[in-house]
Amino acid sequence: MRGGEDVINKVLPDEAVMEIMGRVGANRAACALVCHRWRRLESASRQTITLGATGHPDKYVAKIVQRYTDLRQVCVDEKLKVPMQHHHHHPRLAPRQCLIRRPLVTRKRRRRSAIVLGSETEGLDLGLNSLWDTGFSDTGLQVLAEGCPRLEKLCLIWCSSISSCGLVILVQACSGLRVLDIQGCYVGDCGLRAVGESSKHLEELNLKFCEGVGDEGIVAVAEGCGKTLKSLGIASCARVTDVALQSVGANCPILEKLYLESESIRTAGVTAIAEGCPRLNSLQLKCINVTDEALLVVGHSCLSLETMALFSFQKFTESGLVAIGGGCKQLRAVTLSDSYYVSDRSLAAIASGCPELTVLEINGCHNIGTAGLQAIGRSCRKLVELVVKYCQKIGDEGLVEVGAGCPLLQALHLVDCAGIGDIGVGSIAVGCPLLRRLHVRRCYKVGDKGIVAIGTHCKQMTDLSLRFCDRIGDDALIAVGQGCHQLKQINVSGCHRVGDSGLSAIAQGCPLLLHLDVSVCQNVGDMGLVALGKGCPLLKEVVLSHCRRITDVGLSLLVNKCKKLESCHMVYCPGVTAVGVATVITSCNALKKVLVEKWKVTPRTRRRASAILMEFCMDL
Repeated sequence: MRGGEDVINKVLPDEAVMEIMGRVGANRAACALVCHRWRRLESASRQTITLGATGHPDKYVAKIVQRYTDLRQVCVDEKLKVPMQHHHHHPRLAPRQCLIRRPLVTRKRRRRSAIVLGSETEGLDLGLNSLWDTGFSDTGLQVLAEGCPRLEKLCLIWCSSISSCGLVILVQACSGLRVLDIQGCYVGDCGLRAVGESSKHLEELNLKFCEGVGDEGIVAVAEGCGKTLKSLGIASCARVTDVALQSVGANCPILEKLYLESESIRTAGVTAIAEGCPRLNSLQLKCINVTDEALLVVGHSCLSLETMALFSFQKFTESGLVAIGGGCKQLRAVTLSDSYYVSDRSLAAIASGCPELTVLEINGCHNIGTAGLQAIGRSCRKLVELVVKYCQKIGDEGLVEVGAGCPLLQALHLVDCAGIGDIGVGSIAVGCPLLRRLHVRRCYKVGDKGIVAIGTHCKQMTDLSLRFCDRIGDDALIAVGQGCHQLKQINVSGCHRVGDSGLSAIAQGCPLLLHLDVSVCQNVGDMGLVALGKGCPLLKEVVLSHCRRITDVGLSLLVNKCKKLESCHMVYCPGVTAVGVATVITSCNALKKVLVEKWKVTPRTRRRASAILMEFCMDL
């Protein structure tokens, strides 16, 4: 603006302004504060909005749909927490507290303070709080139905006040609905019948934890929306049986994604889906009463299957997975969890039959051993991510074969694998130079030697977690600091041999570090924190709990340098006093969360930062 004249607005057409708004990102909501024209354009161009359903959101929905007239995607989440935001006059207060403590603000300012931030380029997150917590109800759905006739995607996550009545009103008004997620809502068959009658373009339906849903409702959806339905999720719906799945198999020929979690579903229902839905490419099953016969049909009929996850199956044996390996040649991601009868032969069949495999997770499959993992290493050269949890029979030789045969590996997770040590981890380091993420927890044979190899060979490492590996010490962290300069996250919680020397090496060699967890590291003290303050100015989260050598001095030097710090945990640090807590609060304006013992918070500190304090009341 020059001499009171708005030059920019005269030159820029509406299309250019809207393009600018589309590139702003998370701060897009601020564009509405530029001028009346920008507010109008921002409102007209926004198509996605997310509501926090705490407080009394029904009263706000009418204002929202009145302002944003072209909404296509709406998400209301009962679990969505209000993000901490800075206020012009009260930088430590959450939006709710600002409204409560400033009751005389103008209507325009109150409306602006309710808008928290835009989560994505096209999205807007609203934390809607008031003194009454009634949740999002059928009244709000009716307002959405009247104000958003072109709605295409609706997500109602754990909105317990929603019933079939509100859903009926909405689907009748919004006939173009394509995605409907009513996870955890008390909607019954009556509401789903209306969906089947009105939503002829429905492509995705999520009914997880909808306890009121039964066979009748799903049959109505399958018969009414079967020609377009591509994704279906059913979990903890005790009244859903094979009858519903047989209807889905008969009426939904283009179904691509299926998630089933139920004890009442048996082999016949899954078989009907496999036979009637040949385009199925994602299958996740947690049905303890389904047997090998269902997997035999999947392997024979679902030749386009790319993602498969099997949880808690006690009736599957080798023959089922052998059939999958023999038929599903496009399989790219496999998860096998708590399936006792799955063995090395099963994994070998998957490896030999599915050369496109990129992601493999083995969790609690106690009969899978080294030979099974060796088969993966020999056959699956495109493997990118490997997760091995609670598999005591897998030894170093398995990882040696993976390191030799899977050069594209980027992520490795090892949890409670007693047979894996430095030899296996070192082989991964040498053979997989693209490794970016390594998580090791309670693998007591892994020590400095294996992690030194990681620091030497894996230059692109960004995420390193070595929790409760008591053979890992400063030598490992020194090698990581010297070699992994792209590191952004490191967790050495419970590694009692780690001290200030290792932490200083990380600080000197990893300037991009954002997240650090050194909890329960008894040898970490103030010198390590001083080095972190000098070398890691971008640090956002630090966990120091149970570090007995840390004092107010080290904490002060850390927070004075790390001005972007958002979260600090310092529970059970006897050297940290109320003075140190107050220093952290006053030094870091970006803080969103501080976890500390209650008795270390003075009344003044509590008044100043009550919105971000999480006070621990128990003594160790």
